[in-house]
Amino acid sequence: MVGGGVASARCARTLRRNGFDGSLLIVGAEARAPYNRPPLSKELLRLDLSDELLAAEPPSWYERRSVELLTGTTVERLDPDGRLATLAGGGTIRFDRALIATGAEVRQLAIPGADRSITLRTADDAARLRSAADAAGPGAPVVVVGGGFIGLEVASSLAFLGLRPTVVELAPVLWAGTLGVELGAWATARLTEGGVDLRLGARTTRFDEGAAWVDDERLPAAFVVVGVGVRPRTELADAAGIRVDDGVIVDGGQRTSHPAIWAAGDVARTDGRPRIEHWHAAREAGERAGLSMLGRSVTPPPAPWVFSEIGGTPLDLIGASEGWEEERWIDGAGSVLAYVRSDRVVGLASIDGAIAPDLGRRLVAAGATPAEVAAALG
Repeated sequence: MVGGGVASARCARTLRRNGFDGSLLIVGAEARAPYNRPPLSKELLRLDLSDELLAAEPPSWYERRSVELLTGTTVERLDPDGRLATLAGGGTIRFDRALIATGAEVRQLAIPGADRSITLRTADDAARLRSAADAAGPGAPVVVVGGGFIGLEVASSLAFLGLRPTVVELAPVLWAGTLGVELGAWATARLTEGGVDLRLGARTTRFDEGAAWVDDERLPAAFVVVGVGVRPRTELADAAGIRVDDGVIVDGGQRTSHPAIWAAGDVARTDGRPRIEHWHAAREAGERAGLSMLGRSVTPPPAPWVFSEIGGTPLDLIGASEGWEEERWIDGAGSVLAYVRSDRVVGLASIDGAIAPDLGRRLVAAGATPAEVAAALG
């Protein structure tokens, strides 16, 4: 398995649970075993979660299940026909089947002073960000560029720590408008209440020592965090002649265009669907890949589910974030928002656990009407 994330760990677990007794090797670029990334911008940043509990599997699990870990190492080249992986710095590994789970890397801003900013993708990044927050101290102004999930989660956590974050977003509404006006308005109110300043429809032009420039305005900043999305690490697959198009293209069983190679996680995209960048999708895709490698039947991918926290309030996003025609609040409390197309719910936003994610996924997958969703809420 190429990539040391949760997709590889879940694939290995699935293979062992289903009777595979051959050798298993996970090769990861980071110098640590696979871990869960969602807490990096939330619990870990707030120190609500110990580093040990971040792990995808307990350290002893790999030895007990005879899963070999090769950390701090990358695969430089794949030869799918020859079933050969070449490691950076020399060395080769022969394989029968391989999983590409190389994940994604953060996008950088092409502006002066961009190297002064902090990005968040790894546990080391989270530690660096927490150190910067501790050094700045309560009351310090900080700037977060990007009004998507990572930017809003980081801003929420920094506000919780007592700093004064300002989120700068190029679009006139949060999430660049993909989640609509209603949820954007809810999040704006929640963030403002929590001490986060929002600059929407604004452009960051450069970073200086102790400041970020937004258009022509200088905003003091003890440090700057940039969260403007990621891009899939597809270079290895592309060089191996495997089909790539905004991710490594896979079928419902995570098979790529080569019969010896599967792909899962942020690097993979199911043919005909948008690529999903989230822990749940990576975990479930790793499990499907494991079953598929064994020739077992694989159920179709469930409706996507993304979990976030905005201003300390849990938010579950289920189903499509595009292709909807209208937004409609389902309940009088304003806690379940439906994204509707032709009177069918194609997506749901659930605030503070108003609807169980499993139920929400079933309703979206069944193409429930807004009335049926309201009835399911009781």
